[in-house]
Amino acid sequence: MPEIAIQSPAVRLEDRALVISGSILNTSGGAWASNEGWAAGYHLFDDPTGTLVVDGARVPLDLAPEASQTFAMRIPTPPEPGEYTVCFSAMREHVAWFYEQGWPFLMIDIAVAEDGGVTLRRWKVTDQRSVRLKRLGRAVGRAFTLPFKTIWKNRNLIRTLVRRDVLSRYTGSFGGAFWAVLNPLLLMLTYFFVFGIVMGTTFGKDTSRTGFALYFLAGMLPWLAFSEAIGRAPFILLEHRNFIKKLVFPVETLPVNVVVSGLVTEFFGLVLFMAALLIIRGRVPWTVVYLPLVIIPQILFTAGLSWFLAALAVFMRDLGQIIGYLLTVLMFLTPIFYPEDKLPPFAAAFIHRNPIFVLVHSYRAALLEGTAPDWQLLGWFSLAAIVVFLLGHAWFYKLRKSFADLI
Repeated sequence: MPEIAIQSPAVRLEDRALVISGSILNTSGGAWASNEGWAAGYHLFDDPTGTLVVDGARVPLDLAPEASQTFAMRIPTPPEPGEYTVCFSAMREHVAWFYEQGWPFLMIDIAVAEDGGVTLRRWKVTDQRSVRLKRLGRAVGRAFTLPFKTIWKNRNLIRTLVRRDVLSRYTGSFGGAFWAVLNPLLLMLTYFFVFGIVMGTTFGKDTSRTGFALYFLAGMLPWLAFSEAIGRAPFILLEHRNFIKKLVFPVETLPVNVVVSGLVTEFFGLVLFMAALLIIRGRVPWTVVYLPLVIIPQILFTAGLSWFLAALAVFMRDLGQIIGYLLTVLMFLTPIFYPEDKLPPFAAAFIHRNPIFVLVHSYRAALLEGTAPDWQLLGWFSLAAIVVFLLGHAWFYKLRKSFADLI
C-alpha cells in the first residue's frame, strides 16, 4: 500500500486561522504528479457529530519516490461556536483521500467559543486506526455523560418551553391553568366511577370505596406522567419542525420537554392525593421519603423511551397512532384499577416484567402501606431505566442529522 510521511509539522493560531507547515515525504515507491490529481488538502469536521463542514484548499504534489516537498497552508476557522477537527492529508482527485485508506495525516482539534475566540487544543500526526480507537473510547465515555450534560446545559431552555407548553394548552379558556389540575382530577374520577362504583372493585382487606379510591389514585400517579410523555413523544419533532429546519436548536431537548410536562401533571395529582390522604386517614406516612428513589428511575426510563420514539416517528409517521393503542393495552395490563391477585396465573408470571407495575407497586408501598418499596424490583427497574436512558439518547443523537431532511 502507498504510504507517506509528514515531517517536522508545525501548527499555530494566527488571527482566527490555523497556520500549518512541514514537509511531505513520498515513501510509496511510485511517483506523484499534480497533473494526475495528486495533492494535499484538508477536511474540517464538526467533532461531536462527525459532519463534514469544509472540503478545503489543495497543495499540488509533484514527488518522485523518496522525495519530499515542503508545504504551508492557512486554514480559516469556522465562525460558529463548537468543537472541530481538521484532517490534513494526501489525496488524489476523484480517487481517494488517503487518510481514509490508513495513511498518516495531520489531525488538529480546535474549539470556537461563543465570543468567537479560538483555542488550539491538540495536534499530532496519526492514522485512521488510532483515531477510530480514540473515538470509540470517547464515544463510550460520552454515551454515559452527554445525556446528563445536555439536560443540564439546556435546563433554562427546557424550563421555558415546558412553562409555555403547559400554559399554551389552556390559553383563552375560562379555567386557564386550573385545567392542569382539573384534567387529571376528572380523569381519575371517571375511572373511579367505572371501576370503584359500577364494578365494585376493592383492594385487599379494605373493601370501602375510599380504600379503592386511594389505591387506584396511587397507581394512577406514575401512569399520568408516563402516558402523557410517551403519547406525545412521537409527535413532538413534527410539532416543532420549524425549530429543526430553520434554527440551530438543541432538538434533543424536545422529548425532555414532554417528560417534564408529564411530571407537572403528576405533581398536581400528587398534591391532590396528599390532601385526600390527610382528609381520609389524617396523616401522610413517613415512607413518602422513599418516593424520590422511585421517581428518579421513572424519569430516566420515560426520557429514554421518549428519545427513542421521537426519533423513530420521523421515519414512521404512523407510530403515534400505534403508541396510543399500545398505551391503552398497557394500562389495562397493569394492576392500576384492580389488585394484583385478580390476574390469571399466566399473566401474573409476567407482572414483574412490566416496568409500570414496578412504579405502581412502589408508589402504593410508599404512600399507602407505610413500607419501603421492593428493593430488588426497584433495583432491576433502575438498572433497566439507566440502560434505556443511555440507549434512547444514543439512538436519538445518531439519527438527528437526518431530521431536517425528513421533516
